[in-house]
Amino acid sequence: MLRVGKLTDYGTVVMTYLAREPEQMRSANDIAAELGLALPTVSKILKALLHHGLLVSHRGAKGGYTLAAPAEAISVAQIIAAIEGPIALTECSDTEGSCNQETGCSVRGNWQRINRAVREALENVSLAELARPVQPIRFMTPGALPSAGSL
Repeated sequence: MLRVGKLTDYGTVVMTYLAREPEQMRSANDIAAELGLALPTVSKILKALLHHGLLVSHRGAKGGYTLAAPAEAISVAQIIAAIEGPIALTECSDTEGSCNQETGCSVRGNWQRINRAVREALENVSLAELARPVQPIRFMTPGALPSAGSL
């Protein structure tokens, strides 16, 4: 199963929280309390996002963090890369020389193509879109047919 890590998941939650009121400065303590996350976790996330230029830190008694750019200009891919590093589904889909089988691998090109599609999809979703509430998808049990009312 492919999935982003918990820290990245929390990172998107922190960023969407800041995006909903972009003019409001929020301290790490405020963010942690409001979102119900541990302060060390929030601090680690803020540090990574700050380091990658997605946040701005404001010092002082009324300081805190704000987005470094409009939410429309920040992509989900940027948030993921800030916390997890480059988006790569396999070792060889992002860099060369990371796999002993690379030269004779018959699927490397296809993994690179898939990786590019996933990265582009994540680049095409902005933080502004992510910050808009959407109803969660209801998953069906495999083999079950949807009822007329659920379509």
